[in-house]
Amino acid sequence: MSDLLAKEGKQLLLGNEAIVRGLFEAGVDFASTYPGTPSSEIGNLLEKLASDAGMYFEFSTNEKVAMEVSAAAASSGLKSFVFMKHVGLNVAADPMMTLAYSGVTGGMLILTADDPSAHSSQNEQDNRYYSQLGLLPMVEPSTPAEAKDMVKAAYGISCESSLPVLFRTTTRVNHARGVVDLGELGTPKGKGHFDRDVVRFVNIPAHARVNRKRLLELMKKAQQLSEESPLNYVDGEGDIGIITSGVSYTYVKEFVKGVSILKLGFTNPLPERKIAEFVKGKKYVIVVEELEPFLEDQVLRICAQNSIGVPVYGKRTGHLPYAWEFNPKTLEGVAELVDLQRFRESMPATQVKLPSRPPTLCAGCPHRGMYAATKKAVGSKDVIYCSDIGCYTLGVAPPFQTADFIICMGGGAGAAGGFAAATDQTPIAFIGDSTFFHAGVPALVNALFNDHKIIMVILDNRTTAMTGHQPNPGTGREFGGIQTEPIDIEKLVRGIGVKYVEEVDPYDVKAATKAMKGALEHDGVAVIISKCPCPLELKKRKMLEAKRCEVDQSKCIQCYTCLKMIACPSLIKKGESVEVDSTQCIGCGMCANVCPKNAIEVKR
Repeated sequence: MSDLLAKEGKQLLLGNEAIVRGLFEAGVDFASTYPGTPSSEIGNLLEKLASDAGMYFEFSTNEKVAMEVSAAAASSGLKSFVFMKHVGLNVAADPMMTLAYSGVTGGMLILTADDPSAHSSQNEQDNRYYSQLGLLPMVEPSTPAEAKDMVKAAYGISCESSLPVLFRTTTRVNHARGVVDLGELGTPKGKGHFDRDVVRFVNIPAHARVNRKRLLELMKKAQQLSEESPLNYVDGEGDIGIITSGVSYTYVKEFVKGVSILKLGFTNPLPERKIAEFVKGKKYVIVVEELEPFLEDQVLRICAQNSIGVPVYGKRTGHLPYAWEFNPKTLEGVAELVDLQRFRESMPATQVKLPSRPPTLCAGCPHRGMYAATKKAVGSKDVIYCSDIGCYTLGVAPPFQTADFIICMGGGAGAAGGFAAATDQTPIAFIGDSTFFHAGVPALVNALFNDHKIIMVILDNRTTAMTGHQPNPGTGREFGGIQTEPIDIEKLVRGIGVKYVEEVDPYDVKAATKAMKGALEHDGVAVIISKCPCPLELKKRKMLEAKRCEVDQSKCIQCYTCLKMIACPSLIKKGESVEVDSTQCIGCGMCANVCPKNAIEVKR
């Protein structure tokens, strides 16, 4: 197991572990997040280690709040760190854009963990453009070792420019492992002090106009820092040039031979003079980067402005794709331009065909019961299922098919109100407990305010499950020497004026069906709270009872109601019979609850 507080040595670290070690070496005082893959492990580690390192850490209600609390710390002379997955930066962009005008008096990094190929996301947006939109310096590591070292370097840039720095990673950096040399641990300051500066920190229009000019001057300073930065360097030699950054550099370095590489780590503002000098005299230049032609377009501009007639190849010329993350095979697109000999020799074609394994709700997941109850209650009624981001997104699959519309965190709840006003259909919004606190409360208030007749089903599994079981306001906080009481969702919902509120145990599918029928009949906003702990969380805490379900074959009539309604992976059809896989079953009893002949029993 990694010891991220060790004083010295080498360790094999996950990219996210290396980033945490970098924070400790930089002496960071304050960190905040809303969890999201591929950055989740950073928060999980800080939950355990931040106090020992002298750092304050919190799971904030959402990314916007996380940005704001870290901005306050960085404006009080402390080093702060806020991190999130790429789509989380959309939520945090509102304060970030103005924070650039104010700048910081300590140092601040904003980590965006981008997800090319959308491994665990609803899109694969390229957040490098936020650095240009917000006028913020940006750095991009290529490996875990570089990620650790670049944290400290990025704080140097932030402190020297007095601006927050965007620290952009991608999934293959966050989740790769590499050997990391440990440096000296830093010493956090502890408490800061905010010194009033109304013009700088109160961005009313008159002040914002002043700060806009100030920001442009600061970015000129950042431009010079980029030109001089050791994060931007030339590797190798040859008359063919490659300009690259991030994880793409590792593919180029390993599989492309006989070229000169300009490796960019400080990628906004770009070192324009260094790029121009690198391109001059080359036979041609290839820009290798994932997703959008962020670097390529700027290289083309720099060449045009400096009257450099060297051909530039990349995405714009069709040699490299726009979509999805890169892999060694992607580089075949430039095979006509460079030597890829090692790639061809080291990557023999494989004949092994792996079986597909689509994601599914776990055995005993309480969401299964609530979905089954909803489908039973809805029957043939014309409804729109508005789902959200989390485990329950998997309700899109058969037999539940309870996801007709998904856009973003809390988006299903907000859209439900729109469907209520725009159609004669009944919208049912599924939302998790953590997502409810993140973005669902305003949507519910909006439905009440505008008399949108929606049904909101809050799937309260007592944790933030999809991203690794982090706490949320509904669970309370119990780490870092801070202990808070859980916020009661039912009291909150009743407190804002919802009249129809039912809390149900989704393992009791019959009771949950009755509650859903009542919600469908209610003339107004209705909320059902499906409250049952995630079995994986219980298993992790060693709180899961030893129970199993068994099918009494003498009673079973092979109606397959259990398979059709619950579709639990522990239920197996063998021939005409239904059996239970005891290695998966947790004895939740949902299948027993829906069996019309009581043929399934829960055994302790």
